[in-house]
Amino acid sequence: MPLSPHAPCPCGRTTAQGLPVAYADCCARFVEHFDTAPAPDAEHLMRSRYSAFVTENAPYLLATWHPSQRPATLDFEAGAKWLGLQVKAFHPTGAATAEVEFVARFRVGGRAVRLHERSRFVHEDGRWFYVDGDQF
Repeated sequence: MPLSPHAPCPCGRTTAQGLPVAYADCCARFVEHFDTAPAPDAEHLMRSRYSAFVTENAPYLLATWHPSQRPATLDFEAGAKWLGLQVKAFHPTGAATAEVEFVARFRVGGRAVRLHERSRFVHEDGRWFYVDGDQF
């Protein structure tokens, strides 16, 4: 499901004035240009992966999943409506590793779902990859 480049980015990033950042100026530069524009850090990758879930962009999600943990296929929750993302913490854990703690909210079948996870990322060959995470 495509998103207008001028729409507010699903990841919820705002300017210093509190205004929503446009998708084209935020996550789209990574999601739509994976081959030429890798996310600069684990937080940007996590935010862009959230936006890819919102837009159901399976190729980007699979490409940014570390090969050691990548599923063969990816199915989306039918009828899911993504409601927001809150990044709670982001910190490097080593020279080429980092963790991002976040809460993502969505609704499916009239039921509210809250996904609270501490995700692990690794930097290899000039790119960040999602490895796995612990849910709370």
